[in-house]
Amino acid sequence: MDDLRNWLALASVHGLDGLKFQRLSEQISLTDLVRLPMSTLRNIGLTARQAELLTVHGQRRADLALEWLAQSASHHAVTFHDPRYPPLLKHIKHPPLLLFVKGQAELLPRQQLAMVGTRQPTPTGRKVAQNFAAELVQQGYMITSGMARGIDSESHKGALQGGGFTIAVLGHGLQQIYPASNKALAEQIVDSGALISELFPDIQPRAEFFPQRNRIVVGMSSATIVVEAALKSGSLISANLAAEYSRDVFAVPGSVYSRQSAGCHWLIQQGAKLVTCVADILEEWQFFAQNGLSTLASDEKKSAPDLFAQQLLANVGDDATAIDTIAKRSNMSVTDVSITLLQLEIAGEVAAVPGGYIRVRSA
Repeated sequence: MDDLRNWLALASVHGLDGLKFQRLSEQISLTDLVRLPMSTLRNIGLTARQAELLTVHGQRRADLALEWLAQSASHHAVTFHDPRYPPLLKHIKHPPLLLFVKGQAELLPRQQLAMVGTRQPTPTGRKVAQNFAAELVQQGYMITSGMARGIDSESHKGALQGGGFTIAVLGHGLQQIYPASNKALAEQIVDSGALISELFPDIQPRAEFFPQRNRIVVGMSSATIVVEAALKSGSLISANLAAEYSRDVFAVPGSVYSRQSAGCHWLIQQGAKLVTCVADILEEWQFFAQNGLSTLASDEKKSAPDLFAQQLLANVGDDATAIDTIAKRSNMSVTDVSITLLQLEIAGEVAAVPGGYIRVRSA
């Protein structure tokens, strides 16, 4: 219990990811790390804010999380060293130190396929998402998505209808469900999969959390399937992340007159594999496996950076700039700014610091 309490205390520190913890653990044990004074924590690489969070608030946050874990046998905390931690997730740039799970935590290491898309799908998009997911689970895959309205929800429903497992990564703590209209769906997912979050159970939904959770959706998955997406959407960021992580990207084409398909067409132009049925995905993997080739995209075919990244980057300086301020300067919504900042952070252009973001190198 003491070991878990220490993990939870560390997990309360924003910006302390699995890889940074690995480096720290080479110098000091987990038990000793959480007991260090603020000055020593600063000396070994934590920021002043991180040191304060750990020494002042860490144990209290850990106690609250332990209360949630004790409420049900379906509540779990999966640490970076836990054998249930998704193996592919360890290979992204900022892997979560710990995942909170509601449901079947033992499913997390199994092979997963991410399905993402617009929150305002066409009737055809809904049907495609459900059918693809149902067929894929019957082939033995798990479907992972973000349980947002639209394609995410339809993908989860398809997996359940196909008699398979599905995992939903949430942009808030597991004590609540957002959107509320997905409460019944969430209960079904707990019974046939899992809800997971890197955020403590009591954390409420915020706009910037949702693009951050996308890195987990695609990070756990062997490939990402984009069903419908506009040109300016979080789904394209998910596809960019998948390419960044050297994972396969599949895109479903649609009508040339449909705004919901414009992003998929752009991804195909950038090198994503065009798929019209599940057989296209399976045949692609079978061909490369039989020929001893990798299906990973070449650097030239990886998705290009978000179209609005350079506009936003020009409004981030050397001093910490709040997301609201960046949004106002860039004439963009807070949601779009959060999505683009995540992409820029992964690319090494900006860094999250107390009070906002700073620019770390020139464009």
